Amino acid sequence: MKLAPAKSKPLIAILALSLLLTPVWSQLPTSSSNLPALGDGADMTLSAERKLGDRIARELYRDPDYLEDPILDEYLQNIWQPLVKGAQARGDMSPELQERFAWKILIGRDRSVNAFALPGGYLGIHLGLISVVTTRDELASVMAHELSHVTQRHISRSMGDQARMTPWLIGAMILGMLAASKSAQGAQAMIVGGQAMAAQSQLNFSRDMEREADRIGYGVMSEAGFDTQGFVNMFGKLQQASSLNDNGAFPYLRSHPLSSERMADMQSRQQLQTPRAANQEQDLVQAMMSARARVFSQPGVDALRAWAQEANDASVAKQSTAKQMGILYGACLSWMQLRDLAQAHALLPRLKLAAAQHAPSARLVQLLEAELAFKEDDMRSVLTSLRHVSAQANSLWQRPELLFITQASARLQVSSPTAETSQILAQGISALQRWVLQHAQDAQAWQVLATALAAQGRPLASLRAEGETQLARMDFGAAVDRFRAAQDASRRMNAAQADHIEASIVDARLRFAQGLLREQMLERQDR
Repeated sequence: MKLAPAKSKPLIAILALSLLLTPVWSQLPTSSSNLPALGDGADMTLSAERKLGDRIARELYRDPDYLEDPILDEYLQNIWQPLVKGAQARGDMSPELQERFAWKILIGRDRSVNAFALPGGYLGIHLGLISVVTTRDELASVMAHELSHVTQRHISRSMGDQARMTPWLIGAMILGMLAASKSAQGAQAMIVGGQAMAAQSQLNFSRDMEREADRIGYGVMSEAGFDTQGFVNMFGKLQQASSLNDNGAFPYLRSHPLSSERMADMQSRQQLQTPRAANQEQDLVQAMMSARARVFSQPGVDALRAWAQEANDASVAKQSTAKQMGILYGACLSWMQLRDLAQAHALLPRLKLAAAQHAPSARLVQLLEAELAFKEDDMRSVLTSLRHVSAQANSLWQRPELLFITQASARLQVSSPTAETSQILAQGISALQRWVLQHAQDAQAWQVLATALAAQGRPLASLRAEGETQLARMDFGAAVDRFRAAQDASRRMNAAQADHIEASIVDARLRFAQGLLREQMLERQDR
């Protein structure tokens, strides 16, 4: 989290307990062998920890720096899900823990190099981290480390001495620590009283816990099929940043102090591993996603112009294919952010040529072309750029394509419908309905589904999807409002229009949302 910004703004810092302050844990055991086993010594129940994480995440969803990007989301999920499965396979994650925690990733538009675990299984990733790693294995090492903090209940164990503090006070303190990374004024507004200030040092992980997260994270990473050399490489980058006197851009260094013992442990473990060959396709994708993260981290007009002009440098052709792709992708995206769409179009042929032999990167270029068409408000070009996808069975559509195709066809259905776009819209709605059945907390998917159902002339189902969107974002008051609006719409329908099944679902979901809202209000009264 970047220190001392020019102005105060709402928290982005998708925060975590592992961040910001140098650990002060004199009262903890100094030997990792004395650490309790999984779940032992955890004073906070799984339910209480999840509720605390939900309360913090509820505030972060409202932060303007919270980012929902289908392409970066998919990239991180492709790393995160194998790690979660690896932890399950190793026995590090109990079935109860898997079921009760959220296991969600939150992305923040922050240029600092940081990642962290929140209570309840939430993981925060800053765009600054994605932009500096050169391989997905380096990013996987950080995510595996933070995942291990969660599976080993380090958050709960860290709060053991704070048992007398209410979850609301702990949540306010965490948010205050996040605000401190943005501005002193924000910290003063969020941290309430001397008790919270005195307890801040207790919310950082001990060195023993950091070593445990290293060891277990290394095993999880290996089990998930990643190259564990990424762990060593990431330590090397952090050590180099530390030797150059960290200027605030690497909060991960302060919350995860690198000791020679930790680094030596990772290096000795790596000597027992068989070296793996480089994966060019993965490197190309990482280069493009690093460029995307850099552009979306709100760097300012001057930086965007500089990155956009990099593609004109004659030396680009002499770079490796991965670096070329990163430069060209970043330049095209920068021109799009600057609203110079003609310059962005001019780069597409070079991008397509560079990615022609590598299917994953070629797909990302096609998605970028669709994004450019969205910028131009040319929905037919969106569908044209993804025609090869829409020709497939919709059960094969991946999430970014699903969202793009459904959005574009919904807009066309409203402005200039045709039989073809109506058919594509119906396919998109069908695929989205299957998706949200399996991913009920995907707020972005619910929102696109709501728009698509409205375009198809199904107002009741659309209002219900809007309610589900607000539930997924934990805005229970807004969810109640949308479900009530759906109830009113149902009552106004005549017999021919009535959808009794949808109306019954709306009634049930309204009662559920009202229960959550009442619980939230009671919690606030108990503060």
